[in-house]
Amino acid sequence: MRFQTRQLALFCALAAASVGIQLAPRPPNIEFTSLITFTVGIVFGWYMGALLGGFVMFVNGFLSPWGLAGWNLPFQVVGMSIIGWVGGVYGKTLKKEVSAGLFIEAAVLGSFLTLVYDLITNVGVALLAEKAIVGVLIFGAAFSLLHVASNTVLFGFATVPVVNAIRKSLGR
Repeated sequence: MRFQTRQLALFCALAAASVGIQLAPRPPNIEFTSLITFTVGIVFGWYMGALLGGFVMFVNGFLSPWGLAGWNLPFQVVGMSIIGWVGGVYGKTLKKEVSAGLFIEAAVLGSFLTLVYDLITNVGVALLAEKAIVGVLIFGAAFSLLHVASNTVLFGFATVPVVNAIRKSLGR
């Protein structure tokens, strides 16, 4: 993909915002990276969405206020890259102007993608720690529930306005 100056500036601003928000102290599993990664995928395509998601999680893996990601880093990178990739695939199905009727669709996608991300990272922890996968999933269930619930609300309320704002700023 070849960027025009405005597209590159906006992409870099979204990447910087995503890294900054990801690294800021916050409650566990309440995050905006998934939303930003997903919307970048919608607007800029699957490759850029996946690249942004992987990059943000890579940086987060070393600088997170929660500590180093360690061996779980590849699972976090893959999980967030999938969210950006799906955003790009989903974006191809959308019309030029994203309508308000897509709020529920975005919420469902947000909950599903967050569940996929949590499964990837929790299974990664179980495999690396040589623990029973079911036990790790049960232990992390409360965190996953909070993560899925918060992203369901966030995707449901914010995806449509954010995508429309980005597209408008790019003159699309």
